[in-house]
Parts: sequence; C-alpha cells; structure tokens
Amino acid sequence: MSASQALQMFRSCTASLSSRTLARSSIPPSSRRRMALAMAARRHYSSENKTDEGKEEPVKEEVVEDQVEAEAVSPELTKLQAKEEEVLDLTNRLRYLQADFLNLQRNAAREKEQTRDFAITRFASDLLETVDVLALALKSVPPSALQSPSPTTDSTTPESNSASESTPPIGEATTSTSTPPKSALAYLIELHEGVDMTHRLLLQTLFKYHVKPFDPTGDVFDPNIHEAMYQAPIPGKEPGTIIDCQKIGYTIKDRILRAAQVGVAQ
Repeated sequence: MSASQALQMFRSCTASLSSRTLARSSIPPSSRRRMALAMAARRHYSSENKTDEGKEEPVKEEVVEDQVEAEAVSPELTKLQAKEEEVLDLTNRLRYLQADFLNLQRNAAREKEQTRDFAITRFASDLLETVDVLALALKSVPPSALQSPSPTTDSTTPESNSASESTPPIGEATTSTSTPPKSALAYLIELHEGVDMTHRLLLQTLFKYHVKPFDPTGDVFDPNIHEAMYQAPIPGKEPGTIIDCQKIGYTIKDRILRAAQVGVAQ
C-alpha cells in the first residue's frame, strides 16, 4: 500500500469519527437515556429468551419420559380393565342365576304342596258316589218308622216268680233261658244306626283331607259351583234362586271337587 492511500484512509476514518461524535453531541440527554433503556431492555429480553429456551429442554424431556411410562403401563391397564369388566359380567350372571334358582325353589315348593293337597282328588271324587248311596239309604227310612212302640208290661204270677227264683238242686244241669227273638223294627233300627255311623265316619275321613260338603239351597245360582238339573216357576222365589239340592256339592281346599246338582226357580 502506498503512503497516499494510507493517508486517504486515515482521513476518512477521522471524518467518520468526527461525524459520529458530532451526531452524539447533537442528541439531547433525555433521548440518550431512552435509547440506553431500550438497549438494556433488548438485552434483558434476549437473556430471558435464552434462559427460557434452556428451561424448556428439561420439560420436554419430562413429557417424553411420561409418554414412555404411559406406553409401558397401558397394556397392564387394559388387562386390568378387561378383568374388571369380566368380573362385573360374571357377577351379574351369578345374580341372575341365583334369582332363577330361588324362583325354581318357590315353584317346586308350590307344586309339591299342590300335589300333596290334591293327590286324592280322583280317589275322593270316586268315593263321593258311595257317600251319596249311604245318604240315600238314610233318607229312604222315614223317622216315624224308627220309633219303637210303647213297651207293655207282662203280668207275672207269684208262682212263676217263685219258680224262677228257686235254685236248682246240686248235681242237676241248669237250663239257660232263651232270649226272645228281635222284631223287624229292632233290626231296622240297628241297620239304620250302622249306616248312619258309616256315613258320618266316611265324611270325617274326607274332612281330614280337606274335602268338605256344601248345600246351596236358598243361595243364588252360580254356574261355577252349581249344576242346574231343572227349572220350575215357584211363587215367592226370585228367579235364579236354588229351590232344591239333589246332590250335595263338595270342595277340596279352594277347588270345586264336585258341583252341586240343584233345581233353580224360573
């Protein structure tokens, strides 16, 4: 480089320095302070950005670690949720099965009780014919025919009384006095009593098994428990009133074993 060129560069530098100094001297002191504060704020902001950028790095690292842990734990959580749902499903099924079992027990107990109560239904219905025959036999004999005549006192002589009171001698066989034969009326009375006892005993046996008779004479006709055999106009009776019962009805528990055969007023 030549001396002339170096001299020119020195002059240009001194000119620029002098222009800067002049420019700074021309700026008032208040504006200088504002510029200084602005420069300081810029420097502070830049330093904060640098510190924030430095702090963001560990936060990002923590988020990445949490994601890795969540990915590692998620299969176990899904398995646990699946097991919980399975347990809930099995519990609901168990409750339904328990309710069905209780209903089955109740139905079985009710059917068992009904079977026990109504097991003799067919046998009892067949036996009612015998009860009807015995009742007809008792009705066939009027009460007047069962009255015995007034007893008559037989006159006895003192000789006969003394003869009967005398004792036979020793060594002679004693002769037993023969009982007089029974009359037809006595046999009829005994037969009637036997049939009546048989009829009452049979009804008591049926009553033990909840078989009960009912006579609906005077009641209103009900087709569910009555069987109309005939209708007749009866003065003073409302239509539908039962005026006669030909066969008594029977019930077993709360069921009709046999409907009563009745006559109804028209």
